[in-house]
Amino acid sequence: MSDAVINIRGKDYDAVPKSRASLFFYGDEGNPFLAPRGLHTVGGKLIVADTAQNRVFIWNKMPTSSYQKPDVVLGQLLATDTQRNSGREVDASSLLYPSGVWSDGNKLIIADAWNHRVLIWNEFPGYNGQPADVVVGQPDMQHNLPNVEGIGTAATAKNLYWPYGVWNDGKHLWIADTGNRRVLFYKKIPSKNYQAADKVIGKTDFTDKNYENENAVWPYSVKVSEDGVLAISDTQDYRVLIWNDWQDAFAKTADAIIGQPDLESCGQNQYRLKPNANTLNWCYDMFMKNGSLWLADTGNSRILFFKNIPVENNQPADELFGNINFEAIGEHLEVGKENSERLYWPFAVSVLADQLIVADTGNHRIVFYNI
Repeated sequence: MSDAVINIRGKDYDAVPKSRASLFFYGDEGNPFLAPRGLHTVGGKLIVADTAQNRVFIWNKMPTSSYQKPDVVLGQLLATDTQRNSGREVDASSLLYPSGVWSDGNKLIIADAWNHRVLIWNEFPGYNGQPADVVVGQPDMQHNLPNVEGIGTAATAKNLYWPYGVWNDGKHLWIADTGNRRVLFYKKIPSKNYQAADKVIGKTDFTDKNYENENAVWPYSVKVSEDGVLAISDTQDYRVLIWNDWQDAFAKTADAIIGQPDLESCGQNQYRLKPNANTLNWCYDMFMKNGSLWLADTGNSRILFFKNIPVENNQPADELFGNINFEAIGEHLEVGKENSERLYWPFAVSVLADQLIVADTGNHRIVFYNI
């Protein structure tokens, strides 16, 4: 059997997925990524949460080669530092396991997950270590315990516990308050510290501790499309919940489910021995644009593409990126091939113009695909 072929249950397949990648990007050659879990693109800028090294990189222009120095590094006193909170007490310029990022090119918002807060820069950062202007989830820049006072403290409209995802539709702010098993909604991007959320998705009220399968059990990412479709990745139940209109999410269950046949089902790959076009395994992120949806099916090491945002439960994907077929099991099998197109636990996905951009977390890189 050729080195370019692998055998899966008695059938030979090409070991490398169909070639569509235009760039494999590893960051700064002397200071590369380590398990990047978040990314965002806007106006030609690339923003990457270099999660395992407690920093966020910003390129003001899209990279054109495999290694390129960033224009700005946030979260550390020195661009090459990687310590938690830059090796000091938490403050307005430090980060601890940053995950979701969002920007419109003017403001920047970062989910500073393990500091249990969301940071907001009112003007797009222009220099290394620039401090944030506003903190959500904590009373000031010097607090960083879960729900402000520590584990066991009740959730309120103001506090956060492991917020992994953030999104803005040009007006409203959504925060995936993962540890509190809810999504918080703000009518406007907060302009002052410790601002209370206006509404909550997934709970009867802000202090509700209970959780049921009809709501997201572990909401990791939240996105809203340009025409108002809301999607929440419910990682723990291996599904994505979709509302056709985001305004309905406060009072009703999801209109459609990706990855499961109904709200009561929560099987990893629907309890099958191998994945398929309609199953998920630890899904962490998705992106919607022009009526289509791309989904980071992280545990299956692939990106699923739905030409139309699903309106029915258990709808199969139309296409995939990063693996050889819908039933393929495995991660990066191309030993010694730095630029293999096979993904390994991709955590985040974004689309800009005709490019799909993926945080290929397990391979410590960002992959650009032509679409």
